[in-house]
Amino acid sequence: MRKTGYASCLGGVALSLLLVANGAGSSQAEQLTVVGWGGALSAAEAEAFDKPFTAETGVKILAEVYNGGLAQVKAQIESGKVTWDVLDAEMTDAELGCVEGLLEVIPTSKLAPGADGSKPETDFFDDALHECGVANYVWANVYAFDKQAFPDGGPTKIADLFDVEGFPGKRGLRKSPKANLEWALMADGVALDEIYDVLAEPEGVERAFAVLDRVKDNTVWWEAGAQPPQLLADGEVAMTSAYNGRLFNAIVKEGQPFEIVWDGQVWDYGAFIVPRGTPNRDRAIEYIRFATSPQRLADLTNYISYGPARASGVALVADDMKGHLPTAEANFDKGIRQSATFWSDYGDQLHEQFDAWLAAN
Repeated sequence: MRKTGYASCLGGVALSLLLVANGAGSSQAEQLTVVGWGGALSAAEAEAFDKPFTAETGVKILAEVYNGGLAQVKAQIESGKVTWDVLDAEMTDAELGCVEGLLEVIPTSKLAPGADGSKPETDFFDDALHECGVANYVWANVYAFDKQAFPDGGPTKIADLFDVEGFPGKRGLRKSPKANLEWALMADGVALDEIYDVLAEPEGVERAFAVLDRVKDNTVWWEAGAQPPQLLADGEVAMTSAYNGRLFNAIVKEGQPFEIVWDGQVWDYGAFIVPRGTPNRDRAIEYIRFATSPQRLADLTNYISYGPARASGVALVADDMKGHLPTAEANFDKGIRQSATFWSDYGDQLHEQFDAWLAAN
């Protein structure tokens, strides 16, 4: 990854956690509602972010869980009752929510400097800072298989996910066009750097759905991140897409006989966002400053295999964890970054097409 400056940064005075710890801002709320993805990730964030933040500031974190998207944020804003303060979202939603006026601006000047004192905009990775979102970690859509289902050797490349004859058995796939359409084109031979150009054309979309047709009748569609490892463990599928952190937890912490296929990984940033109109805006941004500091992002890898979204955070990661991250040298060049701009522009249309495809016989 290369680092870059952030042209859209806004002015402002940097927040001081020290002042908060000494009682500054006492008129602000003494609790924050932070919404995440649940499961292993929320448990990891509680240890790396929430508990230390409460210990330092006295602010209690109320954790809630969702399945992504902006529908609930929009509903809260329209009702005039915004109860969520910080969301751990996909970067696509940070971009889309900003365009739709659903999110607060998060000034770069409010973020923690690099471990060496460098400015945030030079320490965070390329495109990790958005006007309305701050990247926290790098995660990946990957797929994994049960080694017991393939005693003679399992799949090794993304095309194998769609090869039911060569690698028989049920598949698990997320009930969403995201990643599935990119993978379908990869499996059909489209070069990684051409995926989104091809997918932007009607013919490219048809081509992707034609590949998905190969496995449609052999697929279990999942929606929550906890489902894929359980589907594998229960023997309901022979292989499944999943978030790499969920698989790490199942393989390393639970001893499951699964193997990750990194070929074709579609990686992205997680991003903290703040709903427009939260009465706890300043506290929310303070939490984001704290949680995206280099040490806290490195600490997250002690609990889940999601890499820091800033250079000085990566340098603090323990050596025995680096190989499990999407950004590991052996893994990173095998896939692409999910394009927030593409999914912001075409997401509604492709979700409709995907739903119609699923419903068709």
